[in-house]
Amino acid sequence: MRIPLSDRVGGGAARDQVYLAVREAIVSAELEPGRRLSENELADRLGVSRTPVREALVRLRDERLVAIVPQLGTFVTLISDDAIADAAFVREALECSAIRLAAERATPAALEEIQANLVAQERADDEGDHDAFDVLDDALHRKLCELSGHEIAWALARRANGHLDRVRRLSLPEPGYLGEMIAEHRAVVAAVADGDPDRAERELRHHLRMVLSQVSTIRDAHPDYFEES
Repeated sequence: MRIPLSDRVGGGAARDQVYLAVREAIVSAELEPGRRLSENELADRLGVSRTPVREALVRLRDERLVAIVPQLGTFVTLISDDAIADAAFVREALECSAIRLAAERATPAALEEIQANLVAQERADDEGDHDAFDVLDDALHRKLCELSGHEIAWALARRANGHLDRVRRLSLPEPGYLGEMIAEHRAVVAAVADGDPDRAERELRHHLRMVLSQVSTIRDAHPDYFEES
């Protein structure tokens, strides 16, 4: 079950919490593509003033997740093939470079933490808990970037990833999809554990391209979510 948008803003700087909450709502399609956004409504739901909402929407515009149209309003963007391709290019370049270093630097303690993450992914799959799996998936990729010594790779990839994340989230309920992703995660982690940067990069590159294979399926299921080709 999705967490209501109104429950998402907790501690920390209001502007960052509002940004994360609205971004998550867009990526998860709680705020569906094409929807008009009201600063007042979002502020009321999140229990904040309009200022951090306005700042969040500007950040999300820069990520191409919202469009601010003069005299018309602010809208959740439709999913764009060009934005998906850009995100895939940036993520592959950054994460595949990072995974090579991770394979050289991973410690036994770090590998134990990663294995625990994989076990939790399998439990989420068994329970059909897509939201839990999504959090674990992000945590795994972030940890692998951290192991490279360049955590900024994750931060930069995430900023570019919005449209790709939307497709990935819509793919999670597809039959067999989580199991396939977990198997690919295990192949990536095995290569890192073996200290094999070439194999780690190859397995990760294949895994990252898996999301692109789902675009046509998701478009067929949700044609109103996409820009016209």
